Amino acid sequence: MTANSSSRRRAQQQLAKALAEKNMRDLLAQREQAERNRLAEALDAEVKRWSSGKEANLRALLSTLQYILGPDSGWQPIPLTEVITSAAVKKAYRKATLCVHPDKLQQRGASVQQKYICEKVFDLLKEAWNRFNSEEQ
Repeated sequence: MTANSSSRRRAQQQLAKALAEKNMRDLLAQREQAERNRLAEALDAEVKRWSSGKEANLRALLSTLQYILGPDSGWQPIPLTEVITSAAVKKAYRKATLCVHPDKLQQRGASVQQKYICEKVFDLLKEAWNRFNSEEQ
């Protein structure tokens, strides 16, 4: 056996291994998407109940975040009385976005349900933040 054929065989083995890993990642992504689709209706209703009437009120969203995130999220409740000033709102908003940011959830190994809820909450907070910022100026 020549060095060339040995090298070619190793390259083929590495390629096969990489392809198998890619297929596994694709399968896991498909399963997660199927799980998200299954959970979507119930979770959308839950997020809607939580945000209803306060979509544009960043302070209200921040002070009730614990009700949608749950006790295992790592979020520490913030009373409405502590987000009076713009600086306090900004600080709370930054903490909240760190808590619900999709990349951070991935690092923490969150469940599909947690990821879905946090994705929706992240979008709602971002919209409310943009409105808050435009009103403050």
